[in-house]
Amino acid sequence: MPMFQPISFTPPDVDPATFGFAPCDGGVCAAEGIKASGTHAGFRDDPNRLDLAVVASDEMCVCAATFTQNRFCAAPVQLSRPRAASGAARAVMLNSGNANASTGEQGLAIAKESAKLLADALGCPEEQILVASTGVIGQQQAIDPYVDGAPAAVAALGADADHAHAAARAVMTTDTVPKEVSLVGELPAADGQPTRTVHVGGFCKGSGMIMPNMATMLSVLTTDAPLTPEAAHAALLAAVRASFNQVTVDSDTSTNDSCFLLATGKAGGEPICEGTEAFDAFAGALRVACETLARKIAADGEGATKMVTVDVLGCKTDEDADTVARTIANSPLVKTAIFGHDANWGRVAAAAGRSGVEFDQYDVDIDFLGVPVLRAGMPVPMDEEDMLRRFEGPEVSIVIDLGQGSASTRIWTCDFTHEYVTINGDYRT
Repeated sequence: MPMFQPISFTPPDVDPATFGFAPCDGGVCAAEGIKASGTHAGFRDDPNRLDLAVVASDEMCVCAATFTQNRFCAAPVQLSRPRAASGAARAVMLNSGNANASTGEQGLAIAKESAKLLADALGCPEEQILVASTGVIGQQQAIDPYVDGAPAAVAALGADADHAHAAARAVMTTDTVPKEVSLVGELPAADGQPTRTVHVGGFCKGSGMIMPNMATMLSVLTTDAPLTPEAAHAALLAAVRASFNQVTVDSDTSTNDSCFLLATGKAGGEPICEGTEAFDAFAGALRVACETLARKIAADGEGATKMVTVDVLGCKTDEDADTVARTIANSPLVKTAIFGHDANWGRVAAAAGRSGVEFDQYDVDIDFLGVPVLRAGMPVPMDEEDMLRRFEGPEVSIVIDLGQGSASTRIWTCDFTHEYVTINGDYRT
């Protein structure tokens, strides 16, 4: 029997050390000049469950944001999108338990009034407040939780890891764990300036209704790097495209997806612009942070038991690679086979074949969990017992090479389980 080697492929993951960054403590509060809080405001019945988060800068700072492309976008998205376009903000307020989506003019009025309540508590113009919501769609949101909740959230603001953790917990819906990240590193010096120590931190929420389009589920990222608004937007957009937009749990894009970046500039020095070494280093660190959070979303998909990485290579174009990868990652048959610990490469091949991308099946190679299972379109005998042992790990890798060109991509997803059906079947009840 001929021996086949696994497909040789260098994954596009980014190592923070490449840009001079390393993990640190602090979460979203790692950046100097940032405070956060998580409180119970009353969006949820359980008084022990946090449901309102605030992330605030000590003063107005540079901001950038990306939002859902879903045409049923929620009221907070409608309010925050034009405000974020100004390139400046003071704080972001996020609630869980009610999405304030498909709520019409009343919902938009609530979003505006909630922002004003936070602005009054912080002592800043209401235009500097960005808002986001997550929860059930189509239920009118009351202003009452904000009346006491916004001032209480401001009073609870703190700059340590515990406060960051509380904010991350407050935005959870079906998430089973909070998702946080923080990095620290030195930005390269330029024009005789000294190097600057810079932090990047953040959190996100997301477990179901996950396949972002130019955004993420809900995420707040922070840095003390002195960015121009243009540089902040460019770095965030690139990071989101390479991370959050590469995650799919169930192929659904939310009405509320929002991703915010606040840059306080407290690291000092001249503003960082695109086309500089400092920008490249910062953008790389931001991508690392986003990729870290994106992987946590895939691992915490609703009911998931396995995180799945789908690598597609050998495509003619990036678009072809993305199409094939999403077709495989979103295939219920592929995802349920993984839940059943079945290395059913036939489902992977079938998904690629129906993707609409042109290729010759006899050019295709597939690896499952690092084991060659298809070469030149023909099956390779596998040791089923060995494969079952490999399935005992928390992650599953699928690599498919179409043999058509040099374009490639990576998508993160998870398996489909009985629990996914239970969670979503019971979501409103």
